[in-house]
Amino acid sequence: MGEFERYGRLTAGLEAPFAVVDLAAFRRNADDLVRRAAGTPIRVASKSVRCRPLLAAALERPGFHGVMGYSLVEALWLAENGVDDILLGYPTAHRTALRELAANPEAAAKITLMIDSPEHLAFIRSVTSGGDAGGAKIQVALDVDASLRVFGQHLGVRRSPLRTPDDVTALARQVVADDAFELTGVMFYEAQIAGLPDTSPAVRWVKRRSAAELADRRGAVVDAVKQLGPLRIVNSGGTGSLEISSADPAVTEVTAGSGLYGPTLFDKYDIFQPEPAVAYALDVVRRPAPRIATLFGGGYVASGPAKKSRLPSPAWPAGLKLLGTEGAGEVQTPVLGKSADGLHLGDRVWMRYAKAGEMFERFEVVHAIDGDVVTELTTYRGEGRNFG
Repeated sequence: MGEFERYGRLTAGLEAPFAVVDLAAFRRNADDLVRRAAGTPIRVASKSVRCRPLLAAALERPGFHGVMGYSLVEALWLAENGVDDILLGYPTAHRTALRELAANPEAAAKITLMIDSPEHLAFIRSVTSGGDAGGAKIQVALDVDASLRVFGQHLGVRRSPLRTPDDVTALARQVVADDAFELTGVMFYEAQIAGLPDTSPAVRWVKRRSAAELADRRGAVVDAVKQLGPLRIVNSGGTGSLEISSADPAVTEVTAGSGLYGPTLFDKYDIFQPEPAVAYALDVVRRPAPRIATLFGGGYVASGPAKKSRLPSPAWPAGLKLLGTEGAGEVQTPVLGKSADGLHLGDRVWMRYAKAGEMFERFEVVHAIDGDVVTELTTYRGEGRNFG
């Protein structure tokens, strides 16, 4: 917790709310991701970073290559600004962006779209006229369902309808047969492993069972698709599953992003624990009762199921927690704990976010701390960009 005291000293002249990134912790987290990936290249998930200087800082480090984008509009912007290998993690229906991609051979050479159905192909072709406007061949990858199905339950996120080798090769044949498209790769995202904290024996069992099932099925899918042509990309994993995905010889790359920042969702994993590298400071503006201090703003709630795990957490002073009846609010956030009695109006409380890059939708700059030097880095929001 001494780090928060140092942050407070270095940022005493700033007006809250403001965000900081500890570049030394960021670099150590990056090195730990590379260690865990064990030689498999890491693609940086841009939605977990949302700050071009920090994306560049990750990509400059050995072991990282390429970006996984979350929006085609974002991908075109990143390509225009020097990123040369962008895999979209999600399908798009953005007509204007698709037409721009088809008319721009340079961008089309850098960006791979994600699809999971013949309807995606038909939609892209109908919007772009097959890419004829600029002669650009559109690269696509196939998103394959990586969830675990056991005891009649679907454990994982609802993504792709593609699951079996037959499912995937049927769509792959359509891509290969269409001169407007180039089949570049396949992707598997095992959210039930990568995004699930190790909070119980049942969770650990699900992870082990899922890893074994997916390893067999992923290999079979990749072997089947390779019969139709070479694959440049076999992408898998997330920050929470790098060891599992990178151990599969069928996988050519893994994806990570949140682990660079170390949000609270990773505090309860057995196999790794990133350092908290990002936090934000709030001012104390009320002392309504003993053991309670009220902070201005701070209601930065993460996406996902609406429950406690998506709320920010007071990190410093130690011993504070949110009030169950109020949580984190848009204009005020009360915190409870013995250490609140030592807080005065204008004092700072440091908060950690539940996820990662979403937090930067609230801040135009993040104050980068490197030793005793503080600089400003512009976020996506600060560049006037929002892709949600």
